[in-house]
Amino acid sequence: MLQDQITQYTEEINAFDTNNAAELEQFRIRFLGTKGIIKDIFDEFKAVSPEEKRTLGKVLNQFKQLAEAKYQTLNETIAASQDTAVANDLDLTLPGEGFEIGTRHPLAIVRREIIEIFDKLGFSVAEGPEIEDDWHNFSALNFPEEHPARDMQDTFFIKKGDNSLSSQEGKGEAGDIALRTHTSSVQVRMMEAGQPPFRALMPGRVYRNEAISARAHCFFHQVEGLYVDEKVSFADLKQTLFYFVQELYGEGTKVRFRPSYFPFTEPSAEMDISCTICKGAGCQMCKGSGWVEILGCGMVDPNVLENCGIDSKKYSGFAFGMGIERIANLKFEIKDLRLFSENDVRFLKQYQSATI
Repeated sequence: MLQDQITQYTEEINAFDTNNAAELEQFRIRFLGTKGIIKDIFDEFKAVSPEEKRTLGKVLNQFKQLAEAKYQTLNETIAASQDTAVANDLDLTLPGEGFEIGTRHPLAIVRREIIEIFDKLGFSVAEGPEIEDDWHNFSALNFPEEHPARDMQDTFFIKKGDNSLSSQEGKGEAGDIALRTHTSSVQVRMMEAGQPPFRALMPGRVYRNEAISARAHCFFHQVEGLYVDEKVSFADLKQTLFYFVQELYGEGTKVRFRPSYFPFTEPSAEMDISCTICKGAGCQMCKGSGWVEILGCGMVDPNVLENCGIDSKKYSGFAFGMGIERIANLKFEIKDLRLFSENDVRFLKQYQSATI
């Protein structure tokens, strides 16, 4: 009886032919599947007598090989016909897809330009960690305990600790740990690690606990600069920043300094430039004044030098800091800070160029 089944199914396999993949899959399931005919016949084969096994064993193996060979042959034929169809549909006259040229982020463009300008003046680049202790972020920079920047409304604190250990010997052992609020902490680390002269830029991302709007964000990018040497004066500071503005915004850009206050510089100033959008006539960007503030600066406070182990009677220096977003706003006339971090390809492609 088992022999009759094998003979019947052999005839069916020999007669089967198709160029349809779905029909071939049904054939595979019917004969070669885990619940298919061949599996059932092998199960029945286990129950036959030893004498029949000698005869049927070879026949059953040949039957299985026949089904597998039929499936393999038809599968290769169908695959070859599909490849031919695809090849026939291929239009070789169409242009290739090509390669998209990448582009730098507008903030990266401005950052690089700032660095290149100061590189001409001998400024190197220094970087530091974005998670800082109280000493490097606040105390060494002459921030008093009650300064608003220490308040939770301004700073993203990771750990609140005892800031009484704010001396150089006990720095950071039990104090606050926070996301840095400025890259001035890199200046402290540089001065602690060596002796003047120092002439360096500190670019990087900083964090402030502020409401996100078109004019403010909870993170932004800064470039700070530090120059410490013997007999450095405010005149050096003014001439350095005047040169920077002329290189970045073009000759004829006006500059003015206004007295200000920063804990880590004395005297301190805000630096304004004539509005690059309205050319000083007055517009929304400059709020009708014709001037736009771009950075803060001043002479390094002697206390900061002493905190970092530098003799303030022998050395002096100046420092400055600017937000890259503010510089980019004026350079590219971008009115919403949120565009810089939204990853909108339509916005980023505006800064695509042949050279990246």
